[in-house]
Amino acid sequence: MAAAVHLPLSISVNHLTPSDKARIAGVGPVVALTYRATVDVPARFRNSKTVGAVFGLTPSKYQSGEIDRSGRISRCGDEMMRVMLYEAAQSMLHSKKWSWLKAWAMQIARRRGMKKAIVALARRLAVIMHRIWVDGTEFRWTREQAAAAA
Repeated sequence: MAAAVHLPLSISVNHLTPSDKARIAGVGPVVALTYRATVDVPARFRNSKTVGAVFGLTPSKYQSGEIDRSGRISRCGDEMMRVMLYEAAQSMLHSKKWSWLKAWAMQIARRRGMKKAIVALARRLAVIMHRIWVDGTEFRWTREQAAAAA
């Protein structure tokens, strides 16, 4: 039984975070395993942006006649995964290591507040982790690495 428990963990950690230098800050084995178990089959999402909506990390909409309001996050979907992504985003923002993703979230924090920046970063982490899983690519810490790989 112990081998069955460790097998998915090693698969998920190796699949989402291939090496220490490519590891996403804040995304550890527990977050990776929870993500892997929750998404299960990455091909069921047409594109990576829809993953955030499945976890309830997108704004809810209210539309009636001429009224069109964006509300708080919808909170539909898996609550445990949403909490894990929120904590991973919070951990990334408090880490010493700097990346383009952290800079993006800090700009949002300056404009809209830290809590909204953490939720936005959690959604973006879900999208990036899905793309890493589908493509088999590594997380790029700087924009220069991303431009060189493209």
